[in-house]
Amino acid sequence: MIKLGEIQNLEVVKKVDFGVYLATEGENAEERVLLPEKQVPEGTEIGDTVRVFIYRDSNDRLIATTREAALTLGEVALLKVAQVARIGAFLDWGLEKQLLLPFKEQTWQVREGEECLAALYIDKSNRLCATMKVYHYLDTNSPYKKDDRVTGRVYEISREFGAFVAVDDKYSGLISVKEMYGPVREGDIVTARVASVKEDGKLDLSIREKAYIQIGTDADQIMEVIESRGGELPFNDKADPETIKREMDMSKNEFKRAVGRLLKEGKITIGDSYIKKCDV
Repeated sequence: MIKLGEIQNLEVVKKVDFGVYLATEGENAEERVLLPEKQVPEGTEIGDTVRVFIYRDSNDRLIATTREAALTLGEVALLKVAQVARIGAFLDWGLEKQLLLPFKEQTWQVREGEECLAALYIDKSNRLCATMKVYHYLDTNSPYKKDDRVTGRVYEISREFGAFVAVDDKYSGLISVKEMYGPVREGDIVTARVASVKEDGKLDLSIREKAYIQIGTDADQIMEVIESRGGELPFNDKADPETIKREMDMSKNEFKRAVGRLLKEGKITIGDSYIKKCDV
């Protein structure tokens, strides 16, 4: 069986002026696909086996190529946007015919010249298309363990779950909503700590350090904000979590820990509705 979107070893069953026809070895040769003349390896004869990738040409006919496609079914690859058209974006993937990335398969609207992580699928019309919704295509057998440092690409952001990250552009990771600090956008490259490895192999990530390490950074940040506001914050560590998150980009627990350190070091005083920098 000739398989769309996959690499196969097919047998040459017929030679014509414009190429050769290939079929699955040992099967009925009625199902054939053309390998154009310019793609035929020199010296190829009937009965030879050729390694090819199967896709569709501009007329939607199955066609074989010996050129290497950037991805096959079930794979994920970083592809460049060649152009944006009325029906979606077209990606360069190493073949003469560019790969369509429909608008509905984009996790953000891509622009010409950008790179995006994409997977290959067959649509309802039996055509090959790209999708940026790569969650189900990423591997879960990463070599990483708890507290390892990793680098990944944010490919989708969910208000409910957080930022989905392709670690090494290959492995499935997630920065949960509670770990989302600072501006994180689709397409960003982030460095994170592996907070945990789930039973299914997916990685829970954090862009913050462990508490005993992060507390110093948080304390410095609080002092910078206090100084930028004339030496006083209009709220204290009893403020509601939403205010702290909005104003400081920290959780309430992180804020309280850092404020506690600053208080112990004598750098601040705390009032009923304020935190003030101590005069030195």
